Amino acid sequence: MINVTKSYLPDFDEYTALLKGVWDRVHLTNDGPLLQELESKMKAYLGVKHLLICSNGTIVLQMALKAMNITKEVITTPFSYVATTNVLLWEGCTPVYADIRPDDFCLDADKIEPLITENTQAIMATHVYGNPCHIEAIQAVADKYKLKVIYDAAHTFGARYNGQAILNYGDVSTCSFHATKVFHSVEGGCIVTDDDDLALTLRRYRSFGHRNDDYYSMGINAKNSELHAAMGLCVLPKVDELIAARKQVFDWYDARLNFGKITRPTLTPGVEYNYAYYPVVFESEETLLRVVDALKAAGITPRRYFYPSLNTLPFAVPPGAGVAQRCPVSESVSLRVLALPLYPDLPETDVDRISTLVNDHV
Repeated sequence: MINVTKSYLPDFDEYTALLKGVWDRVHLTNDGPLLQELESKMKAYLGVKHLLICSNGTIVLQMALKAMNITKEVITTPFSYVATTNVLLWEGCTPVYADIRPDDFCLDADKIEPLITENTQAIMATHVYGNPCHIEAIQAVADKYKLKVIYDAAHTFGARYNGQAILNYGDVSTCSFHATKVFHSVEGGCIVTDDDDLALTLRRYRSFGHRNDDYYSMGINAKNSELHAAMGLCVLPKVDELIAARKQVFDWYDARLNFGKITRPTLTPGVEYNYAYYPVVFESEETLLRVVDALKAAGITPRRYFYPSLNTLPFAVPPGAGVAQRCPVSESVSLRVLALPLYPDLPETDVDRISTLVNDHV
């Protein structure tokens, strides 16, 4: 079986050596020494000011909304993983969907301004497949209307834009460390900001709003454990090597696929990509389904990522917020896009087999 992704696992003895220290210290969670070490090394690797490691990539988005008191309308993308919409609904916000660009599938900055109302408080955009949005254009709109910018940067670890980590942009950026990501700690995520006061609030929120016997605010349990931090410490030094291996697989696909009948999203100028995913877009959903059937019959599992367009979900529009918004580009792309298998040790022979099956059924 060839799955759409495969988690990288470090040397077992290297990982268990770190666990031996956890057993010796009997310090399993609550801002342990391995987590602090990982945060420090991660800040140095990414070149960011404040970075807090939390339990997953969804809760950090919730924390961002709460910490910036975002409770009303948020202009967001319909083309993302469902967590992007879920956190808005979960926190009582109203998602307002702006359509995406047809070339890179990121939120179209030109579609934001007409959607702004007196209740608009923020823009929440996704760097789709680890490829950055048009950051300057989004920030210009946000500055004009005094809106907060939150980036769901779940896919971007190791990717850079104009010479710095993509996580450095926006009022807040968040990332996922799920086992399927370029960098992972099995489960986990982080939240990044340059704002000192916001970082302090987020740190307190992460651990019930208190430290020891001093209580500062409300909070939740968003901590991550020493066992997860140990995995992260083993994976982090390998990130550049893993990205290079992913690029090789990416290049193999580029050389083999028939781009007369399929396309893939364009990369934003100025990006140093992390090759997080290899999405292709077919001429029709019928073609996509035919290709999926052929791949699955051969023991290959791709993924319709992202599908469906989030604005079409039955729960996407809160009661009283009106009818579902149309996003024609997202609705079209989401029916036709497919992520092909991509992971560092995917053999060239398998890429050749996958590409042949795709080409034969488009």
